[in-house]
Amino acid sequence: MNYSRVVILLVALGALAACQSKGSATGGASADTSPTLATVNGTAITQNFFDFYIKAISGKPASNLSPDQHQQALDNLIRAELVAQQAQKDGVDKNADTQEMLELTRLNVLQQTMSERYLKDKKPTDAELHAEYETQVANLPKLEYHARHILVATEPFAQKVVENLEKGGKFDELAKKESMDSSKDNGGDLGWFTPDRMVKPFADAIVSLKPGEYTHKPVQTQYGWHVIQLVETRDLAPPPFDQVKQRLEQVVQSKKFKAYTDDLLRNAKVDKKAATPPAPKAS
Repeated sequence: MNYSRVVILLVALGALAACQSKGSATGGASADTSPTLATVNGTAITQNFFDFYIKAISGKPASNLSPDQHQQALDNLIRAELVAQQAQKDGVDKNADTQEMLELTRLNVLQQTMSERYLKDKKPTDAELHAEYETQVANLPKLEYHARHILVATEPFAQKVVENLEKGGKFDELAKKESMDSSKDNGGDLGWFTPDRMVKPFADAIVSLKPGEYTHKPVQTQYGWHVIQLVETRDLAPPPFDQVKQRLEQVVQSKKFKAYTDDLLRNAKVDKKAATPPAPKAS
């Protein structure tokens, strides 16, 4: 089971349970007229709510549950409702962080629902998918790089490594002796990678080298000072269309919904204040 999904769902259930409790307390009529499976201090847990809970955590209908699974799931909802009620009694729902969490949950639920509703009849066509595929392929790196590096703490030390190389020192031997990176055991070998996987100063240095060359000026990153050698390059073949089709569908759908929200934004009255820096914390 995906535990992060369960945590998110429990937050959503907490929000729903809180709304459900508020509705009961104020005598508000509910559109849910399905049978009641349990009541918790007067608050009903309905069949529709139970079915939604099961579908959300398992992706399958509640009718697939065995009697024992059904009872365990219902007990979980009863406990969730009890905790939500106690939270309200203790004033937890008035806590600023709790209110903000509930508001974020409301926004997420409504946005997800609107996304599903808007995209329901907008399934990407093959033409749209192939166009997106071509766009993605055009933006992919064209080469993979095989490199070694020697990582040290200071620039003067890195410059001494360069001087040793210029005098004929072996890169892999110097890496084993001087590097503080875990790759030292392999002579500084980093294997194959694309530049986008590396921090920018390192990537910029790599793409400027020819196979066999190394950086005569040490390269600084947040990790320290690097002396980098490019071993070889090879063409990077894009993944086949069929292999990434499902991901392409998600990208196209995401772009369609963004276009929809862009249109909402153009027609909305938004008053955005300039950001102000937070006040310094007292020491």
